[in-house]
Amino acid sequence: MARRFRYSFARKQDSFRGRLSVILSGAALILFALAVLLSGRLPGRAAVIPGVLSIFAVMLNCYGFGLGLAGFSEAGKKHTTCIVGSIVNGILLVGWLGLFQLGR
Repeated sequence: MARRFRYSFARKQDSFRGRLSVILSGAALILFALAVLLSGRLPGRAAVIPGVLSIFAVMLNCYGFGLGLAGFSEAGKKHTTCIVGSIVNGILLVGWLGLFQLGR
């Protein structure tokens, strides 16, 4: 009778830095929505608050992008969240920089 081999695969956990990167991109999206809402509700009167929220969101995107890239160095972990966090933070960062370039 032939021998049967039983294989078991260990389930890999997501990278901690990748998860944090995705969370930061979600927080930046919420800050963007809040800045747009405030500037729409208070036209001409809300100059400082949406600007501060936008700058903070850009800083979150920069940090999240760096965390997403650093998460690839974690061995034995899944890197799906690192990929998603890096891409979303990169797209948001380029979008913010484009929006700042359009403003006068």
